[in-house]
Amino acid sequence: MSGGVDSSLAAALLVEQGYDVVGVSMRLWEGGESGCCSLDDFLDARRVADQLGIPFYVMDFRAAFGSAVIDQFVAEYRRGRTPNPCARCNQFVKFAAFWDRARELGAASIATGHYARTRPGLDGAELHSGADADKDQSYFLFAVDREVLARTVFPIGTMTKAAVRAEAARRGLPVAAKPDSQEVCFAPRSTYAAFVEQRPSAEPLRPGLIVDETGAAVGRHDGVHRFTIGQRRGLGSGRAARYVTGIDAERGLVRVGGAAAVMAAGLVATDANWLAPIPRPGTAVGVKIRSRFTAQSARIVRADRHGFVVVSAVGMRAVTPGQAAVLYDGARVLGGGWIASAVADATRRGDLQVAKASAARPDDPAS
Repeated sequence: MSGGVDSSLAAALLVEQGYDVVGVSMRLWEGGESGCCSLDDFLDARRVADQLGIPFYVMDFRAAFGSAVIDQFVAEYRRGRTPNPCARCNQFVKFAAFWDRARELGAASIATGHYARTRPGLDGAELHSGADADKDQSYFLFAVDREVLARTVFPIGTMTKAAVRAEAARRGLPVAAKPDSQEVCFAPRSTYAAFVEQRPSAEPLRPGLIVDETGAAVGRHDGVHRFTIGQRRGLGSGRAARYVTGIDAERGLVRVGGAAAVMAAGLVATDANWLAPIPRPGTAVGVKIRSRFTAQSARIVRADRHGFVVVSAVGMRAVTPGQAAVLYDGARVLGGGWIASAVADATRRGDLQVAKASAARPDDPAS
């Protein structure tokens, strides 16, 4: 229970359905006195639990969150990659560590206020997108272990946000009109660079040059952690719009170019988590490479337990190493992985050979 309307209504629905419910808030990091996971959030969650007549506890997951999410967030930005802390938190903390703790306490299942759905399938639990397309959170859940999904309940997955607020208000829940949290819980987006600079890390800060398509220097920068693929702001003024097209962290280079240079034919993903049988080459899938992007049509070039390669006939914009690539069959999540690189041109066999090799060797730093 985060103290928001979604998890509060989820708890209320489970109580009404006859479950023996225990409310839990997670303390995730040492700076959580404001914003998400703040004392006010814990008090809101407790008020809802008291109203529902269920026990309520705050569990300390700061160690797991620090190592799996914050440290990785800082290191990835310093490596010139763009991390996805919410998906990492779900993978390692909000589901894995939480389920381990819940199981130790004798719980049969865990439940959250995520907008997603699970269904039983021939091969085990299936993950499906939430009914509210604007609030669907299945993209952030692709890396959750399938055995944990089988023990997870999403009570509001079939509802829209408007319906959730209306039902919460009808029940008199004190958080019915509480605004949603819009930021990463430990660092507002406007402060990412400062946060990365201030946190200790084995990865150094890497200042250097901004170069154009010809390799000519067009500016300097204070660190590759300040950039992401497709970024337009912070690149200086010019007659034509420039976008970040590549980041070479080892050399401290940020490459920029026109809009066409941000397009790729496909992507290589590693560290795959499959929630369905591994698709065969040639299989048509939908792929999301950002949570707010619409899933676009693509085809599997290669897929195995380590990773996959997909290409799209219409191209993919801003394929960003470090982000998640999630594969769909309609509303069903087939699985996903972490983007290692873009496939520049699907008509060039060399690109695909490199892509295949990278997907097969996820532990190779070059991938």
